[in-house]
Order: sequence, then C-alpha cells, then structure tokens
Amino acid sequence: MSIADCEQEESGWGVLEGLPGDPMMWVLVFSELVAFGLFFGAFIVARAVRPAVFASGQTALDLTLAGCNTVVLVTSGWAAAKGAASARAADGRRARLWLVLAMVLGVAFVTIKLVEYAHEIGAGIDLETSVFFTLYFLLTGFHLLHVCLGIVILAVVCRRADPVHVETGTVFWHMIDLVWIVMFPIVYLVR
Repeated sequence: MSIADCEQEESGWGVLEGLPGDPMMWVLVFSELVAFGLFFGAFIVARAVRPAVFASGQTALDLTLAGCNTVVLVTSGWAAAKGAASARAADGRRARLWLVLAMVLGVAFVTIKLVEYAHEIGAGIDLETSVFFTLYFLLTGFHLLHVCLGIVILAVVCRRADPVHVETGTVFWHMIDLVWIVMFPIVYLVR
C-alpha cells in the first residue's frame, strides 16, 4: 500500500475528497440521482409500453411554462455558481447577492410550476387520469420538493457565505438543475 493510499484511507472519503463542498453532500446528491434515475427509468419503460397514452398526455402539458421554467432554473444555477465563485474570492457580500438571486429564481420556478399544476388540475387532470400523469405528477412533484429544499439550503449557507458551505449548498442546487435539464426533454419533448 502506498503512502497516498494510506492518506486516502485515513480521510475516509477517497474519491469524494477532491470535490467541492462537504463530502456528505455528494453522498446525498449521488443517492438522489439514483432515485431520480429510477423515476426516469420507470417513465421511459412505461412510455415504451403505452406510447399512445404518453403522447396524448404530453399534448396536455404546457410547453411554454415548462420552457420558461427551464430558463429560470438554469439562470438560477448560473447565479448560484457566481455566488460560489464570489465566496471563494472572499467576497461575502457579492456571494450573498448572487445566492439571493438564485433563491428568487428558485421561488419563480416553484410559482410557475404551481401555475402549471393549477392549469392541469383545472382541466380535470390529476394523478389518476393516466399512467402518464401519475408518473408526471410524481416525478415533477419530487423535483419540486427538491427545489424547495434547495432554496432552504441556499438560505442557510447564504447567512455566512463561507466558501465551503456555499459550495456545499450549490452542489445540491446544481443537482436540481441537472435533474430538470434531463427531465424537461424526457417528460415534455421526447415522443
């Protein structure tokens, strides 16, 4: 065993050690990505089994609101990244401003998603409408809960704007971005 192997073994984190933020956040992120991956897998398999139901369901979705939400969330991720860069540069004030912008955009995402849900529910669409809408509401609802949790995490790390804490919070926020970037085409676009 080499000295590097011993040092890596002593830290207990191995491959996670070189990543930004707290290694436990990466454990959480990887576990959440597995959960979302299973949801995506179920969605894709169900679409392969019932393509007509999924095609019909997709036509009832509001592509404009979903597209706006994509722009909002990606912009929010950019603001969070700017916040992390500012925190690393020891500019706590600027880091907090960027994080507040990321949170405001996160709230905008939640608002737009709730408006989209209201339109669907108003049209008589719910969890029991079809297998498409069961999976749609579960998948997007699970993501929406993560957005809300991410806003809370950003608010907590924003208070001190410490580089490690900000990086830890933005790691979670970027996971939320990544999931939506994968979810948007799978749920709304691919037929």
